[in-house]
Amino acid sequence: MKTTTPAITLRASADRGHANHGWLDTHHSFSFSSYYDGAHMGFRSLRVINQDRIAAGAGFPTHPHRDMEIFSYVLEGALSHKDSMGNARELRPGQIQLMSAGSGVTHSEFNPSGVEPLHILQIWIEADERGLTPSYTEWHPTPEIEARSKVLVISPDGRENSARIHQDAFVYRLRLEPGERVTHELAANRGLWLQATTGEVRLNETSLQPGDGASAEEPRTYDIAAGDQPAEALLFDLA
Repeated sequence: MKTTTPAITLRASADRGHANHGWLDTHHSFSFSSYYDGAHMGFRSLRVINQDRIAAGAGFPTHPHRDMEIFSYVLEGALSHKDSMGNARELRPGQIQLMSAGSGVTHSEFNPSGVEPLHILQIWIEADERGLTPSYTEWHPTPEIEARSKVLVISPDGRENSARIHQDAFVYRLRLEPGERVTHELAANRGLWLQATTGEVRLNETSLQPGDGASAEEPRTYDIAAGDQPAEALLFDLA
């Protein structure tokens, strides 16, 4: 019997947009700010994946957003968040903040450390409705969740204690030991995006290094495995 290999498109880290502002060293998987690439405007409802390294004591001053679901995933260091809804929070590695900008919100994000750098993924997903009431939530792993290789962290209905998003989008955090593998079943009319953050990750036969992304849209079961080092990634399942 002949088997077919699903089409997987690699978005290599080295091909991303890049800017170094001194206090901010940032890579853009999709067109953002002064970086424009008509071939990489987003993937389905996923509009922004920025990998930001922010110097000690620096950050983004207060600025506005609207009609986007915005979340930050802390990889290293601490993230200080303040917004016009009255939230003032500090997040640590492995934690996620999710802000629904809706009809309009302002916020700031800073590295509160005077010594340590901050490393985050900042991600925007288009909301499924305009003019929503702004809201803010967080996802924190419990000790039980920390032991799991594949964890749902964001969903449209808050299932499995995930943070709720206003879009038909499911986001999973993957943490794999060397050689460990998990699977993901992609339904028809949906798309998968895998963003590698630590170690080598293989999506079927496609190898991803840190900073690489890969997309697929063929409905089937996908195999995701770590190489010979521990690996971490975010997996997006999008309508």
